[in-house]
Amino acid sequence: MTKATECRNFVIAGHSGSGKSTLCELMLVKGGVIPRAGSIDAGTTVSDFMAEEQERRSSIYSTCLNCTWKGNRFFFVDTPGYGEFIGQYAAAVRAADAALVVLDAIDGPQVGTARAWKMSKQRGIPRFGLVNRLDKERADFRGTLEEMRKNHGKNVIIPLYWPVGEGANFSRVVNVLFDKDIPAEIADDVAECRALWLDAIAETDDDLMMRYLDGEELSDEEIRTGLRKSIKSGRTIPVFAGSSVKDIGITELMDAIIELFPTPLNYVTVDGAKRKIADDTDAIGIVFKSVNDPFVGQLTFVRTVSGIFRPDSDIFNLSRPGVKERFGTLFFMNGKSQVNTAEAGPGSIFAIAKLKDTHIGDTVSNSQGEHVLPGIVFPEPVMSYAVSAAKSGEDEKITAGLHKIIECIPTVRLGRNDETHELLLSGMGDQQLAIVSKRLKDQFKVEAVLSTPKIPYRETITANGEGHYRHKKQTGGAGQFAEVYLRISPAPEYEFVNEVVGGTIPKNFIPAVEKGVAEMMDRGPLVGCRVEGVRVAVYDGKYHPVDSNEMAFKIAARMAFREAMNQAKPVLLEPVMRVEVHIPHAYTGDITGDLNHKRGRILGMDMDEGMEVVQAEVPLAEMHKYATELRSMTQGRGSFEMRFVRYEQVPANVAAEVIAKHQQETEAE
Repeated sequence: MTKATECRNFVIAGHSGSGKSTLCELMLVKGGVIPRAGSIDAGTTVSDFMAEEQERRSSIYSTCLNCTWKGNRFFFVDTPGYGEFIGQYAAAVRAADAALVVLDAIDGPQVGTARAWKMSKQRGIPRFGLVNRLDKERADFRGTLEEMRKNHGKNVIIPLYWPVGEGANFSRVVNVLFDKDIPAEIADDVAECRALWLDAIAETDDDLMMRYLDGEELSDEEIRTGLRKSIKSGRTIPVFAGSSVKDIGITELMDAIIELFPTPLNYVTVDGAKRKIADDTDAIGIVFKSVNDPFVGQLTFVRTVSGIFRPDSDIFNLSRPGVKERFGTLFFMNGKSQVNTAEAGPGSIFAIAKLKDTHIGDTVSNSQGEHVLPGIVFPEPVMSYAVSAAKSGEDEKITAGLHKIIECIPTVRLGRNDETHELLLSGMGDQQLAIVSKRLKDQFKVEAVLSTPKIPYRETITANGEGHYRHKKQTGGAGQFAEVYLRISPAPEYEFVNEVVGGTIPKNFIPAVEKGVAEMMDRGPLVGCRVEGVRVAVYDGKYHPVDSNEMAFKIAARMAFREAMNQAKPVLLEPVMRVEVHIPHAYTGDITGDLNHKRGRILGMDMDEGMEVVQAEVPLAEMHKYATELRSMTQGRGSFEMRFVRYEQVPANVAAEVIAKHQQETEAE
């Protein structure tokens, strides 16, 4: 068994193309898991084993890996760097004790870097940086370091290792705290970093601070202890230097993972109270990943938080009261390769097959007395398509298939819009949704048509109006008769009022009038959308003792309401979204200009993790293809989030186009 003190659990993150998967390959080679590193171009890496990833030559899904190094076991997750797959990182960082953020020494910090820093900080775990690809032409360690320091500060971003040479001359790295053999050309840089580290280390302890200020030399052990404290507190982010292709600096990185990355034996806060983590407590873990394996079926991935999980045991799903599961064989995973394990203690990541009702974000335990752990917060989808079957009669197959696929991709949602009556597939961008559609076709042999969804417009009035309708129908038998007078006016919210006096409409027919009005509130006169913000008063009418009935009054109320709406100057309302666009500063002008063109209002600009953040409010009607457009405008370096804020009146010229289009579609039907 791997002791918790000999376990390190971390996530590897960064922008696409920074060399994360290549780094993971090298670590697996050095850890004796594989004989040689695979190639991304050849599709032979352990991480990118899914067909879609091999086609794209980049990561789409997170991959769980493990290896041993100098008597310690590493559990780590390789995550995609492309923005549309950020949900994979959101789940992986929830299962991690530390984050290793990889940066390209040529391109420096990018939007994927900023997301990784931000989400790791929100998670409250120590952060580490690796400036990778220093063997490449145009590699610039100092320039990358300077960009990082602009974002976080010189006293936060501190190199722990400094490269000797760059590009073709990159040969090794030196430890700024302990190495003595320092080349003259980098001596000043190393001395500056050492001084920054000693300042940060001294700040971790009052006694150390006093001795340091008095000019006393700190021992190596005191430096190491203070270094761990400073990193764990989040005050500093150590930076490593290396090349995962040339295997320079990676041995030093792996040694530092043992030395500086936290063990799983910390505390976790549950229901406001701290719970100690240990090997000898009840087993409890968080589910953070799910995969449909073609051979064993559904694989559920669990990070052990405390205690030890063992095969062939009964487990309770604490997030779903009453759900009890049976754990069969436990697997430690390296990509798609499985190795049976007899136990999984704190910090371990293992997979279990064929659970019945356990899902991403759930807490599992061998004891019903444990508390539910904090779940996983995923970003909201930013793009939707209306889904329909390419062939008649396959709608149920499509729905069932999509539900199975998105069980493993929590940033993709499937739901029906009650206002537009469309089935909507929503996600983080068109490429993610295209991958889901392709998997549906490949795995379930059904083809979906993805189309632009209807906008859930709403209608309201800007003036008072009155409506009157007499419904009279005489057939051979009993007839139908009802007469209704309505008065409508703008109001904060819908209200129906009975103002009939003298019994011109008997009380038992008033509910029928209200039902008729409610039906018309669901289908307004402009584009057939929901009506809101209207006060409706029925104040007069007539009835017939024999021919009047509920249906007659419903019909009369509907027609009277339509007439009143036409008099009350109806207007169209549209959903407005609060949008936050994260971009490098160079693209700010293009982005603000484009948002203004989309009828957006710029609310302000800010900086977050070194990225420019443009805040705006934009109508939803203008945002359908924004994920694609933003990727094009920023060469893939931008990302955005959006959420609904309110409904606003549509400008007259835009409303006229929407109404005309609706009328054409209605006539065509």
